Amino acid sequence: MEVLLIIFIFVALIAGGAVGYYVHLSSTRKKLGGAEQDSHRIIDDAHREADRLVKEGELKIKEDQYQARQEFENEVKERREELTKLEKRLFSKEENVTKKSDYLDNREQELGKREKKLTNREKDWDKKHQDLDELIESQRKVLEKISGLSAEEAKDQLKESLLNEAKHEAAKKIKAVEEEAKAEAENKSKAIIAQAIQRYAGDYVTERTVSVVGLPNDEMKGRIIGREGRNIRALEAATGIDLIIDDTPEAVVLSGFNPIRREVARMALEKLITDGRIHPSRIEEIVAKCEAELDVKIKEFGEQAAFDLGIHGIHPELIKLVGRLYFRTSYGQNVWQHSIEVAFICGIMAGELGLNVKQARRAGLLHDIGKALTHEIEGSHAINGANLARKYGETDKIVNAIAAHHEEEQPEGILAVLMQSADALSGARPGARREILETYVKRLRDLEDLTRGFEGVDKSFAIQAGREIRVMVLSEKVSDDDAIVLAGDIAKKIEQDLTYPGQIKVVVIRETRAVGVAQ
Repeated sequence: MEVLLIIFIFVALIAGGAVGYYVHLSSTRKKLGGAEQDSHRIIDDAHREADRLVKEGELKIKEDQYQARQEFENEVKERREELTKLEKRLFSKEENVTKKSDYLDNREQELGKREKKLTNREKDWDKKHQDLDELIESQRKVLEKISGLSAEEAKDQLKESLLNEAKHEAAKKIKAVEEEAKAEAENKSKAIIAQAIQRYAGDYVTERTVSVVGLPNDEMKGRIIGREGRNIRALEAATGIDLIIDDTPEAVVLSGFNPIRREVARMALEKLITDGRIHPSRIEEIVAKCEAELDVKIKEFGEQAAFDLGIHGIHPELIKLVGRLYFRTSYGQNVWQHSIEVAFICGIMAGELGLNVKQARRAGLLHDIGKALTHEIEGSHAINGANLARKYGETDKIVNAIAAHHEEEQPEGILAVLMQSADALSGARPGARREILETYVKRLRDLEDLTRGFEGVDKSFAIQAGREIRVMVLSEKVSDDDAIVLAGDIAKKIEQDLTYPGQIKVVVIRETRAVGVAQ
C-alpha cells in the first residue's frame, strides 16, 4: 500500500513536472514567437531606414556633383570670356602696331624722298644764285658803259630822286592831314554845339559807357594791378572790360560798351575789394559767381516788369530777355524803361478804343525783345524779336505787332498800328534818345565781330572807346610767331572793312596755362 502510495506520488510528481514543463515550454514558445515578430519588424524598419538614408545620400551626392559641375562650367565660361577679350585686345594692339609700323615706314620713305628733293633744290639754287650774281655783274657793267656813270654816281642820283619824291609825297600827306583836321574840327564844333543844346548830354553818355568803383584807399590800386599787372590783366580778360586806374583818388573807372559785362566787372571788383584776396584764380572764381548773381537779377527785373504791367503767362526765357533790357540802351534810352512805357501807352490807347488792354500791354513789353540779343544775333531786332516770340508761344497778333513796329513787315491789325504809335511816342519825347551812342556801340560791335572771323581767335574785346581791340587766341592753334602775323592781318582787315576816326591798336594775347592738383 505504501509502495503504491509512493509510486502514485512519484507518478504525480512526474506528471506535474511534465505539465509544468509543457506549460513553461508553451509560454516560452509564445514569447519566442513575439520576439521573432518584433525582430522581423525591427529588421524591416532598419532595412527601410537604411534604404531611405542610402537614397538620400545618393541624392545629396548627385546634387553636390551637379552644383560642382555648374560652378566649374561657369568658371570655365568666365575664363573663356576673359581669354576672348584678351585675344581681341591683343589683336587690336597688333593691328595698331602694324599700322604704326607701316605709317613710319611710309614716313621714312617720304622723308627720304623729300631730303633728296631738297638736296637737288639746294644744288639748283646754288647754281641759280651763282648765275644770277654773274648776270647782275654783267648787267652792272653794261649799264655803267651805257650811262657813262659809275655805280656810286648812279646811287647818288637815285638817292636824290627818291629824296625829291619823298618830299613831294610828304607835302601831299601834310595837305591831306590839314584838310582832314579842318573837316574834323568843323564836325567837332558842330557836335559840341549840339551837345551843349541837349540837356545833360555829357552825363547821359558817361553813365552808359563807364562805371566807377569806389576804393577804401589808394593802396588798393596797387593790389588791383598786381605784380607785373597780372591781376588787372586777368580781370580784363575774364570780363572784357577795360579798367582805367589813374590819379582819380580812391576810384577805379570801368569802361566798356557792353553793359552786362561792365556790370559783372563792377560786381566782381567790389567783391574782390571787400574780400581782400585778389589774384588771377580768385578773380576768375568771383567773376563766375557774379555772372550767376547777375542772371538772378536779370530774371527779377523781367518779373518786376511783368508784375507792374499785370501780365501773366509769359515764357520764362522771354522774362529773362526782358530783364536783360534793363542793362541795354538804344539811342541813349534805357530799353527796359522804354518797353514798360510803350506797354502802358499802348494799353491806354487800346482801352480808349475798346480793345484788349492786357494783350496790348503784352505786345508793348515784348516789342523790343530782340535788342536783348543784338550782341549775339545779327539782323533786325524787330524780326529777331518776332521769331523769339513765336518760338516761345506768343499769339500771331503779338508776333506781327513786334515784327511790324519798324515797318519791316506789313501790320495785319489794329494792335500793330497801336504798337508803332506807342513806340514813336515813347522815343520821340524831348531828351529820350540820342543817335550817337547807338552808332558808337554798333561800331564797337562790328569791330569785335570782324576779329572773331579769324582762325584761332577765342574771344575779342573792344576797349578804350574803340581805340584798342584785344584778341584772345587759342594757344594750341596759334603760335607766338603766328600771333604777330595775325595782329597785322587783323589791322589790314580793319583798314579795309571799317570806317573809324583816328587809329585802332590791335593787341593779340596768347596764353598757355598748366594746372596741377595736389592731393
